[in-house]
Amino acid sequence: MKRCTLTLNSLMFVLVTVTLLLVGCASGPFAQQDTVQSGDAALPPVSGFADDIQDIVLPTEMEWNRKKSMTIKTESFRGGLWHYSGKVETISLKDFMTSSMKDNKWKLVGEAASENIMLAFVKPNKTCMMVITDASFGKTQLTLYVTIDKSAAAGLNPFGEAVTPQ
Repeated sequence: MKRCTLTLNSLMFVLVTVTLLLVGCASGPFAQQDTVQSGDAALPPVSGFADDIQDIVLPTEMEWNRKKSMTIKTESFRGGLWHYSGKVETISLKDFMTSSMKDNKWKLVGEAASENIMLAFVKPNKTCMMVITDASFGKTQLTLYVTIDKSAAAGLNPFGEAVTPQ
């Protein structure tokens, strides 16, 4: 009986010690601190651009999924489908993307929401449709569908002929 009590006491001592060490590490000076700031400072820093398109800015938390993405480049057309995922809230990502696109002179021309959120943006020779979806394990997915009509930007039709205003 005395041996059983000694083993139980030793086990309790080890459990309490490990628990205290873990709690101490979680709140120590080297622990990652999550702070919430108000206003524009709450926006995450910019990680980069979608593909090499310089006017679609993404938050740092979004990681590119190469297997689910594809691009096409021809003489008169460029575009593709880019898939990203990251640990951000759906509404926060929607707000960030809407603000970011507006800052880069994109015009919001459509928005739909159900289980997913769909946003449509345009520029004179570009379109960007994005779908924001909740995924498993607290992640959010962002899929961009981008088209760029290079011939329209150059004043040409899809056959490379000059377009004259009538």
